[in-house]
Amino acid sequence: MSARSVGRRVLAALSLTVAATIVLAGCAGSDAPASGGTGSADGTAPSGELTWAIAGATLSEGHMDPQTSQMDVTAMVQRVVFDSLVFQNADGSFSPWLASAWEVSEDGRSYTFTLRDDVTFTDGEKFDAAAVKANFDRIVAPDTASAQAASMLGGENYAGTTVIDDTTVRVDFHEPYAPFLQAASTPLLGFYSPRVLTESLDKLKAGGPDVTVGTGPYVLSEYTADQEIVYTANPDYAWGPQGQKTPSVQTLRVSLVPEPSVRTGMANSGEAQLVSELPPSSVAELNPDLTVDTKAYPGMPYSLFLNEKYGVFADQKVRQAFELGIDVDSAVESIFDGQFERAWSVLGPTTPMYDAAIEGTWAFDPKKAEALLDEAGWTGRDADGYRTKDGKRLSARWIAWTPIPDDRTALGNAIQSDLKKIGFEVVREALEPGAYNEQYGPKTYDITDWGFSGVDPDYLRSHLATDGFQNASQVSDPAVDALVAKGAETVDPTERAAVYTELQEWNAQHVAIVPLYVPALISASAPSVSGLTFDLYGRPLFYDASID
Repeated sequence: MSARSVGRRVLAALSLTVAATIVLAGCAGSDAPASGGTGSADGTAPSGELTWAIAGATLSEGHMDPQTSQMDVTAMVQRVVFDSLVFQNADGSFSPWLASAWEVSEDGRSYTFTLRDDVTFTDGEKFDAAAVKANFDRIVAPDTASAQAASMLGGENYAGTTVIDDTTVRVDFHEPYAPFLQAASTPLLGFYSPRVLTESLDKLKAGGPDVTVGTGPYVLSEYTADQEIVYTANPDYAWGPQGQKTPSVQTLRVSLVPEPSVRTGMANSGEAQLVSELPPSSVAELNPDLTVDTKAYPGMPYSLFLNEKYGVFADQKVRQAFELGIDVDSAVESIFDGQFERAWSVLGPTTPMYDAAIEGTWAFDPKKAEALLDEAGWTGRDADGYRTKDGKRLSARWIAWTPIPDDRTALGNAIQSDLKKIGFEVVREALEPGAYNEQYGPKTYDITDWGFSGVDPDYLRSHLATDGFQNASQVSDPAVDALVAKGAETVDPTERAAVYTELQEWNAQHVAIVPLYVPALISASAPSVSGLTFDLYGRPLFYDASID
């Protein structure tokens, strides 16, 4: 059994833990876990340099700020700068971090945190309740234009943050908000120095030294856009999520290398001691002495979003035929070399509350797809073999954000080929970010695509609610709106799981979103690296890392 399958079984068995923790955290332990870090707990000063090669292609486009960026890479690299109130453990439970304890009100509308009193930002500013309020107020401020972080902070449900005293802060919501602890464990709700929020607010998206300032184990000391980020160990760090102190590695050099083949070469040559965002095809090319970690992302699998308010996908039968006309199994197996598994649901299999019963309920069936298109009235054929109705070709336009990885290009080609066989034309447009947004904003497309990482299934609220900021399918259904709201407000884990089961089953029938495969973060590390761990998103953590 692969490591990916083991991880799936473990998280499936613990799928209710995240929600259950909301109920049980009424009086979280006040003592931080005993130190498990190697860091400088033994009195030795940090030393050495670890080079970490990633793609990082979008960071220079104003995506250095985790409070405003929706890019996974932002959270991945900035985790070393931004600590969180709580830490989410491998079993889905939560433990103290910057907050030493917390209480959840009986009605689920208020979270009161007791903060550590020994934490400072790397510019010398004190971390306290006022800093928490300043950051949360900044996230929800209209001028910030935050989407994902603001949604994770509850969106319109967020009622405000109140400073009780220097070490006590209360976060309030208009309605019960079950996902908040999970959101509060992520770098998206991490904390900037209050001085930075006052003096450098307009520079946070671009990032850089003296701008990207948090309480984390590393300080961002150099940044050259599209080339590298250099992080230097924080000598005063003493509040890691498992009690870690100053990290062992003095310099973490992040090389921004968009070309997968170059990153693979850096791993094999030793130029980089850690390489992430590797494509599945590169795994067979890696030196046998490298340690390969493949961590399936929780959240939305890589999917196609069918815009039902714009063109041919207004007809449910056309959406269903589109899905049934794609040989997903064959494409995923051949293109991703068995490293990724095909997806069945709008929740990935490592996401809490995943409904395994949905597996196998829809599969490649071109005959049924053709019958559905006949029923929908697309019975004619033009000279190129595509179906027509009332003189119009059955065609859908797919806009894709560049750069597009080679494997996704191959997958797109396979999808176009499969659908052409049933007379369905798919025209794919690779667009630079600016041109993409010009069409994404007004929703003038038929199809777009992405995957989205998230440990709590509340991310479906942004994808399926009528006013969801990621509702690329333009779903507008009062019943769905009620379900996503209920999922956010329901504290009981069994009831909450039932809500997300219903949402998964709804999409399987309605086909607003076509899930294709479960992405994974593939990393390779050299034998000289030890103590490397990963969070639930599969992202490397460096608290205990050391290098020979």
